[in-house]
Amino acid sequence: MKRIGFLIVVTFCFLSTQCDEDEIGVGFDNACDDVVIVDDIAYGNVQSDAFTFNDVQISGDCLSISIGASGCDGETWGYALIDSGAVAESSPEQRFLKFEFKNNEDCAAAIGRTVSFSLEPLQINGSDTVILNLDNWQTPITYSY
Repeated sequence: MKRIGFLIVVTFCFLSTQCDEDEIGVGFDNACDDVVIVDDIAYGNVQSDAFTFNDVQISGDCLSISIGASGCDGETWGYALIDSGAVAESSPEQRFLKFEFKNNEDCAAAIGRTVSFSLEPLQINGSDTVILNLDNWQTPITYSY
């Protein structure tokens, strides 16, 4: 009987230490689909499949990128937003980004998708604004935080 009581107490202690999946985060805005990657090597090695930017907008700390490409339904597409890690010392400072797009779908339908990235890793201490230069997007993007 003591063993059963002991097992119940141990099980209860173990279960009470488990995390709720909704609480897991890396300290960034979970309202975005993903988080920008800051990596100079990855930035230099970006290779994307064919796509077209349709729109780019900032809402809070999220950068929403709308793209169009050929595909079946776009469900298997892969995305990444990669920052070079370099900061141009201008006023305001500037950062440089590339959008990486992977498409393994072998269909000819025109598909559109929007994906968002948390920009919080791009914030610069002592500043409240940074200009984002997204490769192949025609205009710089002002991110104020």
